[in-house]
Formats: sequence, structure tokens, C-alpha cells
Amino acid sequence: MTGEILIKVGSLTLKAELNDSVVAKKVWEILPVKARVSTWGEEIYFRIPLQTEINSPVTEVKKGDLGYWPDGACFCIFFGPTPVSTGDRIIPASAVEIIGKLVTDDYSGLRKVRSGAPVVLEK
Repeated sequence: MTGEILIKVGSLTLKAELNDSVVAKKVWEILPVKARVSTWGEEIYFRIPLQTEINSPVTEVKKGDLGYWPDGACFCIFFGPTPVSTGDRIIPASAVEIIGKLVTDDYSGLRKVRSGAPVVLEK
């Protein structure tokens, strides 16, 4: 594990863990990050100051996964279906690399976050 982080979005503070991937380590190195979120179905994403290639692209994720989306240089929080999801499958807009996971099973607060809300990622 690269390390534990806090994600402060809107009025929520969530704990998460970054994994040992090369991309996760690069994210760790640029923390803290402040941004404004966008939402896409039950995904929250925002630009971070990191432009890098991904090594292990996936086109399906799980609830609570954290991803890096290289097409937009974005940090992604997946907590349910996106507009292109089918059935129980959570599908990103295009390939992402999984860089960590939320440390919670309650994603209900994330559904209340709206585009434009402030977000802070910190160690």
C-alpha cells in the first residue's frame, strides 16, 4: 500500500487507501491537491496535476474503487453506475487504472455531491 489519504468533498470526509501501483505512487507524490469536482452518474472525478500513462488499464470497476483516468488527467471515485453502465457492472467512460479504494461501505453521502463542489486530497 502506498498510503492512506483523506478525501474531503463537499461536507464529507472519506478515508481511502492508495495501492502500490506506479500511478498511485505518482498521485501520492503530488498531494495535497485541491480542485472542483464533476459528476457522471455515480462517479465523481476531477483534474489533478498529473499527466501520466497507465500500466494496467481496466474498463470495469467496483464500488469504492479509486481510479486515474489518463484521457482527462483525472482522479475518479466510483460508487455506482455511470451513464454507460449495464446491469450491475460499473463502466468508466474509457480505460482507467485502479489506484486505490475507499475505506467505507456507505456511499450514500457521495450521491449528494454536485458538480462544482470543492475537493481536497491529502495525506
